[in-house]
Amino acid sequence: MAGKGERIFGLIGFPLTHSFSKIYFNQKFEAEHIDARYLNFELPDIGDLMEVVAQYPALSGLNVTIPYKEQVLPYLDEIDEDAAKIGAVNVIKFIRKKNSLKFKGYNSDMIGFSDSLKPLITPARNKALILGTGGAAKAVRQGLINLGIEPIYVSRTPDPKKNELGYDDLDSHIMDTHKIIVNTTPLGMYPKIDTCPDIPYGLLTNEHLCYDLIYNPDVTLFMKRASEHGAEVKNGLEMLLLQAFISWNIWNE
Repeated sequence: MAGKGERIFGLIGFPLTHSFSKIYFNQKFEAEHIDARYLNFELPDIGDLMEVVAQYPALSGLNVTIPYKEQVLPYLDEIDEDAAKIGAVNVIKFIRKKNSLKFKGYNSDMIGFSDSLKPLITPARNKALILGTGGAAKAVRQGLINLGIEPIYVSRTPDPKKNELGYDDLDSHIMDTHKIIVNTTPLGMYPKIDTCPDIPYGLLTNEHLCYDLIYNPDVTLFMKRASEHGAEVKNGLEMLLLQAFISWNIWNE
């Protein structure tokens, strides 16, 4: 149980095999003498969310990860404008008044991604392929649009009505005109580090940027194979640090 005056923050998702957020925030709380704790809430079903809220009356904010960034939307009383455009939420602010509690959803993934990508943009990097179509992919898409970059989704089951591409569509023309490639899938994440998206790595050049949202391991197989063909690579650690910082600001504004 929380001590008197202690605030609790946490992460909901399933499964939670690793958690950068828990380590980051608890180290921050200790270093800055903040009376707070950060907990992992591994929920087999999003319907368990309200049980967690009832069990922890000191809960003051949540981060949301796979697979609940979209499933959590019906539980929110309000959604930030950018998060509404994206259709996915990864930060929930608890707004407590006398006898009421409201939830407001935000998306810090978009800002974290945009801010980490900005220094790497070149004139040639004006179109992007987004590998995956989940909640993180939606945040990446909005971030790219906000930066003036034209994105297109790549999916194992592409929907032509949504102008999505399949992996078999990635020919020399597509690869040559889309110089930014962002992996938003879990392929290559620890412990399954020997997997990667099935793109034509041989068509990559030193003008390409291959950005992997994964940060564990530091260098994914996607990044390794891309760099072997001269592409610039980046993992998701800076994005994660930025979005954690943004989460803290949202909870305390």
